[in-house]
Amino acid sequence: MRPANRGRAKRGEVSTPTYLVWEITLACDLGCKHCGSRAGKARENELSTEECLDLVAQFAESGIREITLIGGEAYLRDDWHIIAGAISDAGIRCGITTGARNLTQERVDNAVAAGVHTIGISIDGLQHTHDMLRGPGSFEALIGAAERISKSPIRLTTNSQINRLSLPELPALADRIVAMGSKAWQIAVTVPLGRAADRPELVLQPYELLELFPLLVWLKRNHLDPAGVRLFPANNVGYFGPYSAELRSGSHFGGCGAGRTTLGVEADGGLKACPSLPSEDYTVGNLGASSLESLSKPDSDLKKLSKRTVDDLWGYCATCYYAEECLAGCTWTSHAILGRPGNNPYCVHRQLELAKEGVRESLRKVEAAPGKPFDYGRFELVHESLDLEAQSEQLFGMPIETLLTLNRDDVSALSKAQVRKRLRIL
Repeated sequence: MRPANRGRAKRGEVSTPTYLVWEITLACDLGCKHCGSRAGKARENELSTEECLDLVAQFAESGIREITLIGGEAYLRDDWHIIAGAISDAGIRCGITTGARNLTQERVDNAVAAGVHTIGISIDGLQHTHDMLRGPGSFEALIGAAERISKSPIRLTTNSQINRLSLPELPALADRIVAMGSKAWQIAVTVPLGRAADRPELVLQPYELLELFPLLVWLKRNHLDPAGVRLFPANNVGYFGPYSAELRSGSHFGGCGAGRTTLGVEADGGLKACPSLPSEDYTVGNLGASSLESLSKPDSDLKKLSKRTVDDLWGYCATCYYAEECLAGCTWTSHAILGRPGNNPYCVHRQLELAKEGVRESLRKVEAAPGKPFDYGRFELVHESLDLEAQSEQLFGMPIETLLTLNRDDVSALSKAQVRKRLRIL
């Protein structure tokens, strides 16, 4: 029996997005080696305070109910708290996602005064791993920031990318997140977009989902649920199969929300159906020059992704039992890998079905990314023989016992040489 079609408008039915992720600057005080937007310097022609406040009014009028401010690093704009306050005053829930490198007490106090509801801190491994990904001292800085947020009225959440550095550390990282006082943990698979596209050794291979998903279920049952920490799998942690309902708290994946429930805005006003989508392929207009109403009409380019059908699928996804419900999952993930949506190898159901045939699916880089924000290279799919009898009592090439005995205060599951190799640092 197929799962109910939950959380997605029916084909041909126009829906109104209610959630918006807003990059208010591309300036950043970190240099993360897996950053999809290649953040660092501010964009040219970033919107002024007045233009941002005008957009807040447009968002409220259009029915947006929640906005998450991101960067770069949002707090590097001098007026970030003014924008956040305007969002709250408009009756829209305001959150911030941050690397927290310089999230001082003053900035936390400003967030409280602005009515910020939630601050989500990005944590991508134990101390050494996180610092190798995000910069020296960044782990210690986020721990301090988490303490400051926890003592405030603001709700603390966390988010992590899962890749070939962080995956072995997930059990210890879950304990660290519980100890930080996080109320929720969002997880996403690292996608080869931006700087991550320059480091294919960092990205999980599709067949490694066979090890990841049982581990996630175990962590949810034994570490997160008992501590009252909610697990939120992002749209590229999917999709159907024996683990889906439990990881998604009894529901099933409801399809890509780009342009249907979600919008993304860049610091110069660029509008996309999802904040993570490659900008050159999916920017539909500029809110500095046009209104949101004019760019989001039912027949606009913004709505194209929400109108896809099974006829738009290709490769394995076109033949899948769940094709109609899933529609190849996360558009951002499939486009960043294969150059177009409609065929997504990061699906545990797909990998389980291939494993039944003795096949494992992997990626091979064939084209480099050009080096722009939200850019991507190109990969090809490779099918290899999977020898199930050769599987040992290991997880991700390491003894299971080693991973389960890692402590949240340990610095890494990997040696420095292993970390440097996967980051392509000689």
